[in-house]
Amino acid sequence: VHLVESGGGLVQAGGSLTLSCAASGSTFSINAIGWYRQAPGNQRELVAVTSSIGSTNYADAVKGRFTISRDMVENTVTLQMNSLSTEDTAVYYCYAKNLLYEYWGQGTQVTVSS
Repeated sequence: VHLVESGGGLVQAGGSLTLSCAASGSTFSINAIGWYRQAPGNQRELVAVTSSIGSTNYADAVKGRFTISRDMVENTVTLQMNSLSTEDTAVYYCYAKNLLYEYWGQGTQVTVSS
């Protein structure tokens, strides 16, 4: 499985940004896909992940502001981010897993200015 993110950039606090991740390869095997992020000096942390049976898990810090959606026909996963704050500044990584492996994208930078 190969993951490619797009949509990162610079946005002012209070603004919105949409991240997209295109999956290719053995996408039929994916049972969960979503987003993690890593800010400087911090560990990588879960942002939002959705499973093939439709369950979704959000980090408390983004609940009510971020929305994850998956298009299983196009093999994409999108993260709509609203009401962004400077604390959302991080590199955002697309993540996918199947029964055997975990996969990561190369990451896309999101910077929120005050």
